[in-house]
Amino acid sequence: MLHLPPLPGSPHYSGRRQNIIDAALQDAQVLLEAGFAGLIIENLGDAPYYPDHAPAETVAAMSVVAAHLRQQTKLPAGVNVLRNDAQSAMAIAAAADLQFIRVNVLIGTSVTDQGLISGQAHLIARKRQQLQAENVLIFADLRVKHAAPLVERELAQEIDDLFERALADAIIVSGAGSGKPVDANFLREVKKIAGERPVLIGSGLNLENAKALLAIADGAIAGSSIKIDGKIHNRVDENLARRLIELIKV
Repeated sequence: MLHLPPLPGSPHYSGRRQNIIDAALQDAQVLLEAGFAGLIIENLGDAPYYPDHAPAETVAAMSVVAAHLRQQTKLPAGVNVLRNDAQSAMAIAAAADLQFIRVNVLIGTSVTDQGLISGQAHLIARKRQQLQAENVLIFADLRVKHAAPLVERELAQEIDDLFERALADAIIVSGAGSGKPVDANFLREVKKIAGERPVLIGSGLNLENAKALLAIADGAIAGSSIKIDGKIHNRVDENLARRLIELIKV
């Protein structure tokens, strides 16, 4: 994770644009040297988040960071525009030559701290087509963290709908909140239903559980556990990042 500091227009923005770029590139370099397989940009510092449509200044700032990132590394990279602005994420990915986007709510309706958020898979798929960005993959959360489904559906149908009807390329399973570990039994059930279709871990991967959870899932997004003092808003800890990669490669 490349968790960005508060961006222009957000409540805690510091007024120093270059610091945002520098922080992202420094974290990216640490993750690259540690051996991570990819990177994802996210406007974590912008809370409280817009539900569906981030303002133009947010999209512009994230595009600038993404462009700098692509100049620094050829690692696969993606973007998540919080809380659920997947159309802007797709536009950023297309403009900056990123490989994927993360979509917190792709289908159905979730009750979140931003209120009710409904999936817009129909718009995202068409935006990808309009931008000729067919190579940009869609990673979709299943029952996303910091939220609850308005109506809980049968799990197998929900997974099939994400892949077959909403055109997700991979699904993400998280714990209840940022840094919270996934339930291993639920993850195992999801992977069994998904079969050969990719399932990623979206939160809570750490040195204690990484080997066991990655024996189930196809990959993971690492965030809080590789930050200085384990705090999500801190910069990446070089030692923790290296230790995590060394652990899972054994």
